[in-house]
Amino acid sequence: MDTLNNLALEVPILSARYALRFVQFMESRGVKRHTILEKTGVTEDMLNNPEGSLSMTQVLTVLGKADWLMTDERAAFEFGQQLDLPSHGLLGFAVLGQENPRRLVSMIVQYLRVGLPLMDMELASIGSTFRIRLVDTWGLGSLLPCLTKIYMGSIYRVSSQVCSHFTFQFDFPTTTSEQDWKRLAPDSEFEFNAEVSQVMMPLTGIPIRQDDVSLEFLVARTRHDRKQNALEADETALQVRELVMSQPGRPCTTENIARRLDISPRTLRQHLASAGTSFRELRNEIRENFATLYLKDTNVPLESISEKLGFSDQAGFTKAYRSWTGMTPGDVRRQARQKK
Repeated sequence: MDTLNNLALEVPILSARYALRFVQFMESRGVKRHTILEKTGVTEDMLNNPEGSLSMTQVLTVLGKADWLMTDERAAFEFGQQLDLPSHGLLGFAVLGQENPRRLVSMIVQYLRVGLPLMDMELASIGSTFRIRLVDTWGLGSLLPCLTKIYMGSIYRVSSQVCSHFTFQFDFPTTTSEQDWKRLAPDSEFEFNAEVSQVMMPLTGIPIRQDDVSLEFLVARTRHDRKQNALEADETALQVRELVMSQPGRPCTTENIARRLDISPRTLRQHLASAGTSFRELRNEIRENFATLYLKDTNVPLESISEKLGFSDQAGFTKAYRSWTGMTPGDVRRQARQKK
């Protein structure tokens, strides 16, 4: 098992654009670039390569040096606040979620679970309030507070257009006053030494802006809505859609979804049939949408995408994707790179 874990640490998983932005952020705070990169295995060529990716070992080494050099424990949260939708390659989500803020939050969380796989996120909702819990899947040790604050800062940035208030809870202490933390996010509450690290945020219902929307995502939205119109008349189908989008992997089965909705699998199937769809059709449509976005906008390996979307292996994912689109995942990724 240790050998497998060590191998996983060396697999390129994070786009170099994140590392470049982080180094630039540290430079803006007076830290020289060579000081951060020295003995990390990360080179200038890697940072400037738009197709490049860093391994978890390289990410942790860079973060470790930077965390030691940071003089303000709020700095990691501030860096996260710089990671807006364009930084994550998420411009199109402003369109995909315009009429349904709940869907926007769900899709952003699912996208970040694959595109920024340094921590996992568990999404839940009660009424109009969302809760996003951060989960350490790598054993981050002393770097856990740093990465947690980066994630929280970015969640605040990308969700602030549809959420009115944020309550941040961190499972570690702080030496900085709450007043100083609130200067970073005036519409928020900060709690430390909590049981878990999570953020709770109610939706505002404010329409989402359409800044910098690409034609590609407009077309995707049009195709998406052709099947969505029939579903919107049925509340059960909408709830199923949100649950599938928050967790489209292997745990997402008819039985599990029915249990979460407190109905029987048979009743669930009947409701979906009345809405003109089925669980399999709905889940595959969401998988196709996510897969296409991952392939076009990230350098995440196909194996990781297939695992996150619930396939037992890459071959199964490739076969399914070809049946949905008539193209292989490799074809889609190559075409996307040629357009850049």
